[in-house]
Amino acid sequence: MIRTKTLSLAASCLLFLASCQKEKLLSGNNTIDNGTVNSTAASESSLQNYLGGRGFVYTLSNQVNGNKILTYKRSTNGTLTYYAAYDAGGNGTGSGLGNQGAVIVTGDGEDNEWLLAVNAGSNTISSFRIAGNGNLVLRSTVNSGGTTPVSLTAYNNLVYVLNSGGTGNISGFNLGENGQLNAISNSTKPLSSPAAGAAEISFVRNGKILAITEKAVNKITTYTVTASGRPGTIHSLTSAQPTPFGFAAGRYGNIYVSEAVGGAPNASTVSSYNIAWDGTITLVDGPNATNQTAACWVVLTDDGKYVYSTNTGSASVSSFSVMPSSGNLNLLQSVAGTAGTGPIDAALSDNSKYLYVLNNGSHSISAFAVSANGSLSSIQSVTGLPTGANGLAAF
Repeated sequence: MIRTKTLSLAASCLLFLASCQKEKLLSGNNTIDNGTVNSTAASESSLQNYLGGRGFVYTLSNQVNGNKILTYKRSTNGTLTYYAAYDAGGNGTGSGLGNQGAVIVTGDGEDNEWLLAVNAGSNTISSFRIAGNGNLVLRSTVNSGGTTPVSLTAYNNLVYVLNSGGTGNISGFNLGENGQLNAISNSTKPLSSPAAGAAEISFVRNGKILAITEKAVNKITTYTVTASGRPGTIHSLTSAQPTPFGFAAGRYGNIYVSEAVGGAPNASTVSSYNIAWDGTITLVDGPNATNQTAACWVVLTDDGKYVYSTNTGSASVSSFSVMPSSGNLNLLQSVAGTAGTGPIDAALSDNSKYLYVLNNGSHSISAFAVSANGSLSSIQSVTGLPTGANGLAAF
């Protein structure tokens, strides 16, 4: 399984949500600034304390002239050091994708660890073998089954991609033992509406259900997954507040969804929903106010006790405590951490000790230590990412 978001005008924020502030691309030939550290740098000695290939953070450059996977080593104190850039096998878009889950890590926790990434500008997805030293080896690049792939999810050897372009769809693949992605026949299915503007896809219920957020039509949509790995019955529910965006899948079929409310100032919420084994969806708790603007990306700690949402319009991170069995939420801090300009994607390390936030506006990654009570402490800012960088995965 995977171990694996202040604009004054609502109209401006909607544009931001759709494009994450499309800006001028960096000049040059795909040169990436080697992650300048603004605070305490990771020492060389601490960088030796890794177990196998663990201790890395990945993001996509998303550049139009060649998408790359930017890799950062994670030290034992959570700080990051730039490591390498790998060709992703396709092109990016150079601007925001309005999504969550563009790059994910999946595997069995042993020797079979894979990284999956979207190439939104060339309508493909790629798979990589994660070597013991954290290096990436490209295994396959295949057509995504649609236009503008923005989000991926995996359960065992089953992979699904969400294509947000055109009328939008989902499409399924098998991940072979060698890392090869193979399309599943008759697995491409439409969203609830041709104008869905979908943001994220994720497996829930032990791979039996696919959940999708559709921010343009304010829907949470599910497909059951048949024994053949193909989508079965579709269900949809109107979200508790407009603009359901990113979400994290927890235990007992619960998902925790950010609702950006069209970017209205200080109006964002987070709600929890339960997805039954037959794919039907029920609101459990919400909307719960963050008192922040444009809450879009959501992550959940490994123990299922804390949820964090990044607030793009407020340059902040909000925190919630969670009752895993019921899915009930309680706001801990509206501003649990201050990020860079335009925080979007977020990822927790595989032990949930560290939280990383990708900042679209300031082209940086903010790093936080996560305490036992869910509070956050800022430990680092890594700068020099390209305009339009997208997706974040920690391993």
